[in-house]
Amino acid sequence: MNTLDKILENVNNANSIVILAHENPDGDAIGTSLALYNALKMQGKENVDLIIPELPKTFSFLPGAEDIKTESDVENYDLAIAIDCAALEMLNGWKKYFENAKSTIVIDHHGTNTMYGDYNFVNPDAPACAEVMIVLLNYFNIDINKEIGTCLLTGIITDTGGFKYKGVTAETFEFVAALLRKGVNVSDTYRKVLQVKTRSAFELTRIANDRLEFLDDGKIAFTYVTEEDLDKVNSVPGDHEGIVDIGRDIEGVEVSIFVRANRHGKYKVSLRSNNKVNVAEIALLFGGGGHVKSAAFPTSESIESIKEKILREVRRSL
Repeated sequence: MNTLDKILENVNNANSIVILAHENPDGDAIGTSLALYNALKMQGKENVDLIIPELPKTFSFLPGAEDIKTESDVENYDLAIAIDCAALEMLNGWKKYFENAKSTIVIDHHGTNTMYGDYNFVNPDAPACAEVMIVLLNYFNIDINKEIGTCLLTGIITDTGGFKYKGVTAETFEFVAALLRKGVNVSDTYRKVLQVKTRSAFELTRIANDRLEFLDDGKIAFTYVTEEDLDKVNSVPGDHEGIVDIGRDIEGVEVSIFVRANRHGKYKVSLRSNNKVNVAEIALLFGGGGHVKSAAFPTSESIESIKEKILREVRRSL
């Protein structure tokens, strides 16, 4: 019995299921989680919970988003499924649901995945976890309808940067073509996910832009936002999306670094690279992870302290 067959067997045998995504979830984590949630409900699974403590407003249009929970009273699920999460510690602070479950499954596409589940379906070559989910649903002969397809397209659009990153393959467009045939509105989803911003997101981006500095002859871009900044613009979850990419898109920049407060006395450091620097390896040094050109890690250190440490590691890789 292969891994996918074992995953199907566990899903079929489970009465209660919880789906979990990584902390500060992006569109891939949210879209892929909702795709699985909707698929399981369509298959007749009644006791399925999707737990995401903070849902960015950007993704509230997705089918099933209204069912997302911030926590659960259930202590011991039959099955816990982690989506788009490379390590147990990144499960939203709700890893207890995963640890207490009778069996566990990990579905992911990060090369840094620690294979922490009882069954792990991980494809680091996939540019988005949503593509991994498409393979899984197709293997299970589950019909990907318009609603599930919209969730999956959101994941693909998010993690490929609107199809502009190097990880995009011919298969990516084949998947999207199949979703189009299911009635998924690609242009509308693209606009909602990547183009429409809240006023607070615009203001937060402006603050980060004003602070943007270039180091090492313009090879490194660095900026940050504080908790005071979040309060000033009445920031909501997801307003920070895309800020780290601004530095990377500037001519001559190899690595872009963005540090942001998360309202809990901690910070998240996001890293993006263009050519030769593997930011996933750098993030691993600080307890995080990700992809070669896109990675992140949480920290409790001050902005000044973490800036010095991260610059030291980035410079070693330049």
